[in-house]
Amino acid sequence: TGVQTCALPIYSVASVIRPNARLVVALSHARDPGNAGAVIRVADAAGADGVLVSVESVDATNPKVVRSTAGSLFHLPVVQEVDLDQAIAAARAAGLQILAADGAGVPLATVDLSRPTMWVFGNEAWGLAAHTAALADQVVALPIYGKAESLNLATAAAVLLYASAQAQRSAE
Repeated sequence: TGVQTCALPIYSVASVIRPNARLVVALSHARDPGNAGAVIRVADAAGADGVLVSVESVDATNPKVVRSTAGSLFHLPVVQEVDLDQAIAAARAAGLQILAADGAGVPLATVDLSRPTMWVFGNEAWGLAAHTAALADQVVALPIYGKAESLNLATAAAVLLYASAQAQRSAE
């Protein structure tokens, strides 16, 4: 059988970070295609406005990324090769709070998730770069009640994005 291809729409950072944006996802140094695709799928399911993929991250057209999105790559804007420093500045200017996910952050329960938010997620193995974490308004940790050392990127993103989506919808 032949390989089938299709063209993905090309989006800009401005098409995702706009005045009425409520939930934006940014991937910083995400290298695992399965995780990146799963985060895109979760972002779609949670009603995010779009996903920004840093220049250091896996290509969103990687076949494993595409498969892992289960079609969500076609449902919401995904912007590749993003300079996250600039995107974070644009999000802040648009009125979004910048929350970075990291195990060393403040407890999730202490954060106002009802506000328009950009979530920044780091690398699967070594987390978020210190420089990127420093750009966030808050670094947020998911509590781990059991003995697991950590959660994988897609799982943590699912919990955090759904928490934000629920808080935002409850506040409406």
